[in-house]
Amino acid sequence: MDILGISAYYHDSAACLLRDGEIVAAAQEERFTRRKHDPDFPARAVQYCLREAGTTPEKLDLVAFYDKPFIKFERLLFTYLSYAPAGLPSFLMAMPLWLKQKLWLKEIIQKEVGYKGKIIFPEHHESHAAAAFFPSPYDEAAIITVDGVGEWTTASYGVGNGNRVRILSEIKFPHSLGLLYSAFTYHCGFKVNSGEYKLMGLAPYGEPKYEDVIRKNLIDIKDDGSFRLNLKYFGYMAGLRMTNDNFTKLFGVPPRKPETKLTQEYMDMARSIQVVTEDVMLKMARHVRKETGARNLVLSGGVALNCVANGKILKEGIFDDMWIQPAAGDAGGALGSACIAWHHYLDKPRAPLSGRDRQKATYLGPAFSGEEIENFLKERNAPYEIVEFVDVPDRVAALIASENVIGWFQGRMEFGPRALGARSIIGDPRSTEMQFNMNVKIKFRESFRPFAPSVLEERIGKYFDIACPSPYMLLVAQVRPEFLKPPSEEDKKKKELEKLYIIRSEVPAITHIDNSARIQSVSRRDNPLYHDTIAAFEKLTGCGLIINTSFNVRGEPIVCSPEDAYRCFMRTNMDYLIMGKYLLDKKKQPMAEVKDDWQKEFPLD
Repeated sequence: MDILGISAYYHDSAACLLRDGEIVAAAQEERFTRRKHDPDFPARAVQYCLREAGTTPEKLDLVAFYDKPFIKFERLLFTYLSYAPAGLPSFLMAMPLWLKQKLWLKEIIQKEVGYKGKIIFPEHHESHAAAAFFPSPYDEAAIITVDGVGEWTTASYGVGNGNRVRILSEIKFPHSLGLLYSAFTYHCGFKVNSGEYKLMGLAPYGEPKYEDVIRKNLIDIKDDGSFRLNLKYFGYMAGLRMTNDNFTKLFGVPPRKPETKLTQEYMDMARSIQVVTEDVMLKMARHVRKETGARNLVLSGGVALNCVANGKILKEGIFDDMWIQPAAGDAGGALGSACIAWHHYLDKPRAPLSGRDRQKATYLGPAFSGEEIENFLKERNAPYEIVEFVDVPDRVAALIASENVIGWFQGRMEFGPRALGARSIIGDPRSTEMQFNMNVKIKFRESFRPFAPSVLEERIGKYFDIACPSPYMLLVAQVRPEFLKPPSEEDKKKKELEKLYIIRSEVPAITHIDNSARIQSVSRRDNPLYHDTIAAFEKLTGCGLIINTSFNVRGEPIVCSPEDAYRCFMRTNMDYLIMGKYLLDKKKQPMAEVKDDWQKEFPLD
């Protein structure tokens, strides 16, 4: 029995296909269209899922969409009317799309997919809860979902048991932790629904100087983690801005224009809202443990991508264990809605536990055969060397150890926002120049952004203060003291982004300025080639981890196809690219300008 799940029309549209309850394929639309956070109907992602499953639209048994559009429309209409006439410009911008498209989802799905059967519409946070619990490794768990807003709900908690998830309590719009965090993202000059992770990365450069201002004026937090916002400081209810003039006056700091200098005030604002967010999440977790008595916790929703807050929940030991959906944002709603269809609507049981989760390491996107890669390279007249797979780990490890930066394109693409050793850029974490060079010369992004380590799962406790695996790069932990280097007197005098150049550890390229790291642990069971490459690097250098950042440049999605990978390789200062067993040396490539037209690996029929 095949079930197709779809999320669309807000950000990060995606599709997922379950066969008899097992995840066969899942991908975000952005990877195919090359439009970052593409919100449009995921036509190409749907086609990929059907192709991967070897089926056709006519053979689908059920389609699920991740929220209830009519209830969301009700919320928008009610909000605009409540703030009239202030919300008129926003209303006039939103309504045409709703009236022409979003209210006709059954017809759109039938037309775009070519499917004439039953379509169900779970609630948004029900889809998040399902995406958190059903792929998790637990038979029973508490569930917390936190994001900007679904239909009306902005946060919820509940329980998962067997083949059911049940929501027990909710916080409603306009009171939203996700929107509060996005308001600071907006004020600090980053893009909403895209730049929140930048704000999280900026936070350690600041001090929580505005924490009291936030607590006294913006948010009233209760002991159980529930909260209310003071709406006089926000513009998202009625306007096209997240904040308003009252917000600016409160902090005495004007909204930062994108791409302008980051001053200490914005770093302090980032740190302050991060501290408040962590406090809310910790209070929620404690309350949910008390109310449910559950030993395990699962998390989803966009705020669950705040890996610093996740790390704090883990470190506090509130639950015995926790699992976070790697596609925690709206993309994961496609998976969650399909799970609701299978377990709730059809009342199908979950497969027995196998000692691991059911997410398949989230390698759920397209893979490309050696023949496909070779044909592409020959079409491009791109010189390459064939390295047999058995030799890839040693060869790539030696290149990394010589401070080369490698584009790594192997196997099935990741589902979710993190690159996890399928579509990654990798490098030497011991290099004192690597963080700056990779940010500025390869990723073309802000220099303050930290890089994550991919560490051998069996070595995670050696390097980091964490006692469990972190396969999805959704936990932050401290680098162990024995690897740290004490700052010099000159280092202690450095301010703002000067702190970036302090050598803090033996692996400085992955050590953030607060001595933390966002960790991906790599098991041989999940990704043998990537694991063996890190192991070969350890054998060569004594270091059991490497830098792992997503294979893309700023403003573009993670690469999907060989064409995407080659274009990114040629447009940056990467030294080598390995796709399957095909190794490309930048110095040997024809340096003609790479064409800007996007080859459609997955054209619409």
